Amino acid sequence: MGIKTTAYPAKPELAAGVSPGLPVGGEYPESAIASLIERCPTGVFNERDGSIVADYRRCVHCYRCVRGVEQPVNWQQTYEWGSFPDGQHEFAQPFHRSIHILVVDAGDCGACLNEVRQLNNPYYNMHRLGFFITPTPRHADVLLVVGTVTDHMRFALKKIYDAMPTPKRVIAVGACALSGGVFAESFVCSKGVSEVMPVDVEVPGNPPPPLAILHGLLVAVGRNAPMPFDSPGKGATTLPASAPVVAGASRGLK
Repeated sequence: MGIKTTAYPAKPELAAGVSPGLPVGGEYPESAIASLIERCPTGVFNERDGSIVADYRRCVHCYRCVRGVEQPVNWQQTYEWGSFPDGQHEFAQPFHRSIHILVVDAGDCGACLNEVRQLNNPYYNMHRLGFFITPTPRHADVLLVVGTVTDHMRFALKKIYDAMPTPKRVIAVGACALSGGVFAESFVCSKGVSEVMPVDVEVPGNPPPPLAILHGLLVAVGRNAPMPFDSPGKGATTLPASAPVVAGASRGLK
């Protein structure tokens, strides 16, 4: 019967279950705002001008914001999650041939690393887009890091970065790599990759789905546009048609 490979990024991926989605900030009742902020274990939500702002980089998909609450947060079913750390950065296209990626486990639990591994499977097949894995920093164009960056990996990670030729890009994948997740800041780990080296592209999620990581790679090499790293307060529930917003209860998450 052959092998089916996703048409993304040439066409949107419409298959069910390819993404767990992300919470959406916006206007909520005052009592709901206080409840959502209190329930989140990693500080995803903050109040701004009477609305909720959701910082995607901290979301660990615990679903406490949609389960057991009177007013569940809205949820957007997207997978294009690659963003710039400052939200304003723009890349040219420094790479004109195939891209070689060095993947480093800097204290990952195995979840994000497993999602990265899926990119080599027939369905996602990142080779068709010119992305390849390399075992050595000397041949790497992109450094893709998962995990919180534990203390014993800080020096090793810095040496890997220094050994890479220029131009080079760093992608931090997963909530732990972006903010330390539920572990930061502790006596054994930092608050993410940015404390050790400059990060060019961030991919939130715990873990992010393969399509989100693929989008992050495309953003890093200048072949796709980034998304905002947070969901702004006013008007945040007004999203493009390609990013449908649904209430948590309607997804069976409550």
